[in-house]
Amino acid sequence: MNPAAAPHDTDVVILGGGLAGLTLAIQLKRQDPGTRVTVLERRAHPVREAAFKVGESTVEIGAHYFADVLGLREHLDAEQIRKFGFRFFFSEGREDFDRTLELGVSEILPTPSWQIDRGRFENFLGDHARGLGVDFLDAATVRGFDIDESDGPHTVRFEHGGDARQLTARWLVDAAGRAGLVKRKRDLAQPNDHDANAVWWRVDGFIKPDDWSEDPAWRARCMPPERWRSTNHLCGPGYWFWLIPLASGAHSLGIVCDAKMHPLDTMNTHDKAMDWLRVHQPRVARALDEAQPALQDFLFLRHFSYGCKQVFSGDRWALTGEAGLFLDPFYSPGSDFIAISNTYICDLVAKDRAGLSFAPFAQIYQQLYFAFYENTLSLYQDQYPLFGDAQVMPVKVIWDYTFYWALLAAVYFAGRQCDIAAMGRTRDAFKRGEVLNIHVQALLRAWGQRNSQAGLPVDIATDTMLDQGRIPWFAEMNRALNDELDDEAFVERIHANVARMEALAAEVLARARGAHPGIGGDALEAVLGDTGAASGESLAPRWYQAA
Repeated sequence: MNPAAAPHDTDVVILGGGLAGLTLAIQLKRQDPGTRVTVLERRAHPVREAAFKVGESTVEIGAHYFADVLGLREHLDAEQIRKFGFRFFFSEGREDFDRTLELGVSEILPTPSWQIDRGRFENFLGDHARGLGVDFLDAATVRGFDIDESDGPHTVRFEHGGDARQLTARWLVDAAGRAGLVKRKRDLAQPNDHDANAVWWRVDGFIKPDDWSEDPAWRARCMPPERWRSTNHLCGPGYWFWLIPLASGAHSLGIVCDAKMHPLDTMNTHDKAMDWLRVHQPRVARALDEAQPALQDFLFLRHFSYGCKQVFSGDRWALTGEAGLFLDPFYSPGSDFIAISNTYICDLVAKDRAGLSFAPFAQIYQQLYFAFYENTLSLYQDQYPLFGDAQVMPVKVIWDYTFYWALLAAVYFAGRQCDIAAMGRTRDAFKRGEVLNIHVQALLRAWGQRNSQAGLPVDIATDTMLDQGRIPWFAEMNRALNDELDDEAFVERIHANVARMEALAAEVLARARGAHPGIGGDALEAVLGDTGAASGESLAPRWYQAA
């Protein structure tokens, strides 16, 4: 405990007891059981399962955070659904679902992820936090707070059990989601240029694409033949539709779209959304019309993506989760960014409790966090028109995964995100990876535009599966996330990963120019120089699995 700290009621008060707030509380107690943590949550617990919140699909960083950093693997394995990876169907306007191009894995990759029933998970997190000694007050309404900037305690005023109460805290963390309590009070909201909307709903029972075909060969492409456990993306120009199963026996469905290409007012009620599906994804619409599953909820969000001017402060306050920033549900980065921000906050609190200077680290961590956000945003912004392009989008997905596993996931799995020395030693490699990504995203966008102008030629059979697991280096990158690395091995891994990105970028450029000889890419070619000669094996024919 910092001996210079003024007296206070609790060491950390967290405004919001959802996914971000409860996982932060658990992480703080696991880091130092002596830390006094108070969580104030507006909703009463237990909450309902299924129709509670979105953000139900996890990917590698978030899954690793829940399972290994927080030690919750037993719950995930027993009470949630092991995910069968991401899966994409280029099925715009198609009834013959089993004759559309499929992108995914035929067997589960080594590094696990889960589909999360948010109601079930947050009920478990609340109980688990209390078991660790967290003072978790549900049905508590925050009425106001004062942030002290002179090293004194912060003050929070709230109502609980019919009583007006007040507490003081050394640290204050806003995890209240889009309510953005600290953001609004300190005018920290920052828009971005990613203009996308979403509608979503939950229904009783599972929706199983595996049942939409009588073709035994199509069913047998996956082992086990359980596509329904994937985060299934049904894609078309300017949009994607999700299917995510929930362990409580429900299915989550949602449409995410470019606001200019698919206006929100064409889908902002359940009836409108179903009419929209009948046009754009008729096979899933027919499955829903035939089953008539009970509707649990229906919600929508306009312009859901946003940034934030500040998330960590040397004055002992922070924002985490959607209280700070939010990217896009595609690739499910929400839990990833909770993991990253919570880990930074825990490190700042630990430094303060040890009596160390932490304010400079708050600034450094924020710079890194914003860099992660801005680089990830480039995967989405102005890229939605590509989503229906069965030639370009599979290449983009491979590139985006590679970028994610090569840098951000590699750092988090290796436990190096707060290691300033290690980040310094890999800074040039990170910068090169970021520059490569910027130029590849621009090339993919240009490639898609050329295809659209030419009538979208597709150079592979539509009744085909592109099996990511058949790309040996790709599957190895996923497995290698779990390697234990010393400092030298970590630095070598980052440099090797960027070299892999260079080879892949060169192949993407060659493929784009093969499709459109006059296409640009000069900036990417200049960045690659002599280092990016493609091996010709990155996306070899083994990737293609005929029906």
